[in-house]
Amino acid sequence: MTPSPSPDPAAPLLLFDSGVGGLSVLAKVRKALPQAPVIYVADNAGLPYGDKTEAQIAARVSGLLGRLTERLRPRLVCIACNTASTIALAAVREVLEVPIVGTVPAIKPAAAMTRTGVIGLLGTKATIRQAYVDRLEAEFAHDKLLLRHGAPELVAAAEAKLRGESVDEAIYAQAAQALRDQPGGDRIDTVVLACTHFPLVQEELDRAFGRGVRFIDGSDGIARRIAYLTEGQQWQRDKPDLALFTRGGDDVDSLRPALAAQGLERVETF
Repeated sequence: MTPSPSPDPAAPLLLFDSGVGGLSVLAKVRKALPQAPVIYVADNAGLPYGDKTEAQIAARVSGLLGRLTERLRPRLVCIACNTASTIALAAVREVLEVPIVGTVPAIKPAAAMTRTGVIGLLGTKATIRQAYVDRLEAEFAHDKLLLRHGAPELVAAAEAKLRGESVDEAIYAQAAQALRDQPGGDRIDTVVLACTHFPLVQEELDRAFGRGVRFIDGSDGIARRIAYLTEGQQWQRDKPDLALFTRGGDDVDSLRPALAAQGLERVETF
């Protein structure tokens, strides 16, 4: 899809995730497009996606984004969630008439980065089993060893961290060890964070893996893609940026400081 001028400078970017993981993507988008109005949508009523079936995720994401785009009229939708993207991206593109940017595991750049030829991939259980990931591995890392581990506990850890709660460091050590214990795992030097929640706990993962391991995720590429698709468009922020949740509650209220730090000053439920 080629860039095209937007008829409405106030039309926002819509970033969608199952929870607050997409804030790691939003941070990169802010750097690329600081003037862009943003609506961040967290489907916390459906969290976690990684434990759902492919059919459940595809139906839920397509339905929600259909209603959201009809109501909010964004100029572009970013599915800032690896699980939702690897499962529902094609279906969403069929039903929505706005540009859609998905999130895919950063296997291609990881293959270029690794020196030992052994790459670790941390994602949700749903993401790591997708044929989409198999295709990325076959295309870009066929001559590497890609070791996968589903770590849903890291999603909960990232959510808890942003709420200001303490998290047991053993969770990160267990995720690192699960990759290290696989044949060839002792030679991992590059780890793909294939869930947008995981960069939020990258410091903790760095300590767990120890020296000599580099991390990569897809957020920089997403920001570049959004900037390309909106090149030449005008931006106008008429009101503070909004965070929408599909369920309210104390856990959402406790996220307000973290949301405000990302420029999301308004918090509502959808």
